[in-house]
Amino acid sequence: MTDESIEVRQAVEAIVMVAEEPVPPGLMAQLIEIPTGQVEAICAQLAEEYQAEGRGFELVRVAGGYRFRSRPEAESYVKRFVVSGQSSRLSSAALETLAIVAYKQPLSRAQVSAIRGVNAEGAMRTLQQRGLVQEVGRDPGPGNARLFATTPAFLERLGLDSIDDLPPLVDFVPDAEVIEALETSLMADNRSGSSGTDGQDMPARGQEHGPPVSMLEPESGNGDVPTV
Repeated sequence: MTDESIEVRQAVEAIVMVAEEPVPPGLMAQLIEIPTGQVEAICAQLAEEYQAEGRGFELVRVAGGYRFRSRPEAESYVKRFVVSGQSSRLSSAALETLAIVAYKQPLSRAQVSAIRGVNAEGAMRTLQQRGLVQEVGRDPGPGNARLFATTPAFLERLGLDSIDDLPPLVDFVPDAEVIEALETSLMADNRSGSSGTDGQDMPARGQEHGPPVSMLEPESGNGDVPTV
């Protein structure tokens, strides 16, 4: 290995080391003045070396760039150091909202709420504060609602290079047999619930609400009460 190649490798490592976000290979190529393909080849070599040496960190490509991260095997120790005494977990409501945005982006807050069936304002604010969701434009329709999408930080947290790497939704949808069995079970429950009601316990027509009809009739039968 020549001195020049060693210097290039060191440059790649140093840039990725000091960067706060994943570094695109094109940017490193401009900084080091080498082809982008060479940067990607160097990163692949470094990643293999770190893997072979059993390092506590690895070089990965996420969110369109390269960055260092701790190895999954060291997760328990990293948690003790980073999140000791503090909670960084998202609530189930925030996770549901984040999943909707990830798969349907871009979309407005109102659309997210409509899909969830509940108001998603609070969850959306939380996701924005965490840097996982951001405003990306305006809806051209009436009202010009703000449209939101996931951020590069979202891809980084999930270890994805692009939104296309999300698992397909079909992986989480039950197959036709499961859905049919569920529908059959629900219909059976409805039939058993209705058949168990004694007809004598049902109120007569006109008596479902309010007092009995006899209480509304005049005592003397003089016809003073108007007919409804």
